[in-house]
Amino acid sequence: MRFLALLALATATACGTQAGSGESHACTAIATRVGVGVEVAPAVATVTTSLTLTACWNGTCHDYPVPLEPGTTAAGATCIGPKPSDACLAQPRETGGKHGFAEIPDLPAAPVEVTLAGTRLTVTPVLSYPNGPGCGPGGPQTSVMVDSAGVHELR
Repeated sequence: MRFLALLALATATACGTQAGSGESHACTAIATRVGVGVEVAPAVATVTTSLTLTACWNGTCHDYPVPLEPGTTAAGATCIGPKPSDACLAQPRETGGKHGFAEIPDLPAAPVEVTLAGTRLTVTPVLSYPNGPGCGPGGPQTSVMVDSAGVHELR
């Protein structure tokens, strides 16, 4: 009986830790968006108002809308101190590009043929780990760039 109590205690205290790290790491319920992120370069963003991504795998193809929004970057950052815990403030500045995301709930973590902006290419979504590798995967995703040279996967 004493052995079972010790085993239960050891199991309970090991939950949420990374093997060999000696540190506790909580696995939260944070979600991962499953699908394909799309970045549109400023050079082609002015003529791109909407996009539809076609994704094909296992002999089946489906169309997915890609809602586009202006791309931004942080500008004029100011911090109140040098420590990582110090607060910083930055203003968003539009880049001239656009970005969006095609939600594809059943996207596999395997090669997928996509067609976007008249270009067909094969991409390979990979599992993301929003809480780190010790907490298990959240779902597959990948990103592509649409620019003056065409469409290519971002890695």
